[in-house]
Amino acid sequence: MSDGVEGNDERRRTGNAAGPEPQGVPEPRPGEPEPAAQPEPAPLVKAGTAGRTEARAGAKTDEPATGEADDAAPEAPDASGTPADAPPDSTDTPDGPEAPDEAGDGLRYERLPDAPPPILDGVRARPPAPPGLATLVAAAVTALLSGLLLGDGLAVNALILALPLAAGAWFAARQAGRRPRRSSLCWGAGGLALLAVPVWSDAEWPTLLAVLAAAGLGALALHGCRKWSGVLLAPLGPVLAVRRALVWGWRGARERTAGGEKDLGPLLRSVLVAVVLLVVFGGLFAAADRAFADLLGSLVPDVDGGSGVPWRLFLAVLGLAAALAVAHTAAAPTRWDGLGPGPGRPRGRVEWALPLVLLDLLFAAFVAVQAAVLLRGEDVVRASNGLTYSEYAREGFWQLLFATVLTLAVISVAVRVAPRSGPRDQLLVRAVLGTLCLLTLVVVASAVRRMDLYMGEYGLTRLRLSVVAMELWLGAVVLLILAAGVFGARLLPRAVLASAAVAVLAFGLASPDKLIAESNLDAHRDGRTLDLRYLAGLSADAVPALDRLDEPLRSCALRSIAVPDAPWYATSLSQARAHDILTARPVRHHPCRDLLTDDISPSVR
Repeated sequence: MSDGVEGNDERRRTGNAAGPEPQGVPEPRPGEPEPAAQPEPAPLVKAGTAGRTEARAGAKTDEPATGEADDAAPEAPDASGTPADAPPDSTDTPDGPEAPDEAGDGLRYERLPDAPPPILDGVRARPPAPPGLATLVAAAVTALLSGLLLGDGLAVNALILALPLAAGAWFAARQAGRRPRRSSLCWGAGGLALLAVPVWSDAEWPTLLAVLAAAGLGALALHGCRKWSGVLLAPLGPVLAVRRALVWGWRGARERTAGGEKDLGPLLRSVLVAVVLLVVFGGLFAAADRAFADLLGSLVPDVDGGSGVPWRLFLAVLGLAAALAVAHTAAAPTRWDGLGPGPGRPRGRVEWALPLVLLDLLFAAFVAVQAAVLLRGEDVVRASNGLTYSEYAREGFWQLLFATVLTLAVISVAVRVAPRSGPRDQLLVRAVLGTLCLLTLVVVASAVRRMDLYMGEYGLTRLRLSVVAMELWLGAVVLLILAAGVFGARLLPRAVLASAAVAVLAFGLASPDKLIAESNLDAHRDGRTLDLRYLAGLSADAVPALDRLDEPLRSCALRSIAVPDAPWYATSLSQARAHDILTARPVRHHPCRDLLTDDISPSVR
């Protein structure tokens, strides 16, 4: 007892801040489970009373900071022995306010509010269980095929890689207890259908567009989103899940290699034995027969040495990360629909309708002028502004295209703030916005007509064909908005995305370079000049059309078109067809410099 009194006296004399032993959760007895960890309290700060604020220390420049003052003059412990200047993370920190310090500042500890959660915490699913054997095998197959088939171009290899990706997502979703909706299955089938474009076409620009659209549909199939926020943000899901997916896959692999019923050891040993047997006997058969060696060489990817091996290893790692990210997203998708903004504050009828009615009148005046000009012909155009018909058409196309896009933005904002207090408001919204949509369709038709006149005069190019296709799709979107005004807007986001996917698929399967070559050759047959330099820069899709030219124009046009000798999995059908044509009728060596710069007279078979 005397030792304890002496110890307390010693602490009072030295100002030791150490308090009594914390009276927290007692240690568990042997054999008892450990108690659950208590959540850490929120950080505590000193706050002033009676009008004092936390900025007091900063306002007095001649006084030390709070931490320095506490170090210089430690406060006395309270009745329980707990010091007043205990750090926020100390187990001795009191829950209530402390007594004022000796200096009489009236400072006390005050609990800060909790920090706001990250923006995705409310929409992100719980971490899924480690992946099963089927998911890991699908990811491994994807990594292997990525290292072997990628790197030489895109063709049927894109479709081959999509199959194990989809299988891994299916297995992960089933393991997590998710049953795919019919809409998700439709989006997945649409993504696979878009990958038919690189199988069919050699042109890089439709192929890239189709691959990006396929990735977007695949992301939508994984998340099952229905609102605008989900449709627009769903492609971010697999990208943001890469880091968590790698850790998730590593945990699954560790569980499967730790022994037990689900051990991967027997499967790995079986695969290794199969590979050794195939390599040994395949090499023997290839050495014994040249025909079999040629067949085996055309089927097996060529993994060359040197720089090719690191590049293919990188592609394999990239494929593995992509497969795990897709599977993780399928097992625990982010609910992007929860991030969508709510309906805007409704405006009054006059405030909402007046700007839109005036805009409708402006559209109507423009449509009336367009009808008078475009229907009466070139003489009216030349007399009014001195331009030819084609110059007049080119001059206003881009403005009309931008006006169409801007009109869609106006409609989206108007719908959010539209009055909705009763049936009369609903009728007003439908009348005003319906009129605007109908007039926008006329503007779309005017823009397409302008570009058609211009292409009829100067021929078809990639840019002209692309912007016309874009304008037509915008017209389809306006029609969908009209339908949403009648039948409801619940399906509008998915309908717009589906229309975009159909447009990309149709655009890619139509072989734009082939259409461009055929259009220019038809105009050349009618007596117009031929831009041979532009045609020589097209892809292998244009070879069947350019093969109709007479020599030396044919050889000059086909000489610059590259048809690489790629493996079977990286060769599109257009490349194979062009290769057969050039093999049957090789390109001749002609001097083509003058032919590529001068105007060419008609010479098409």
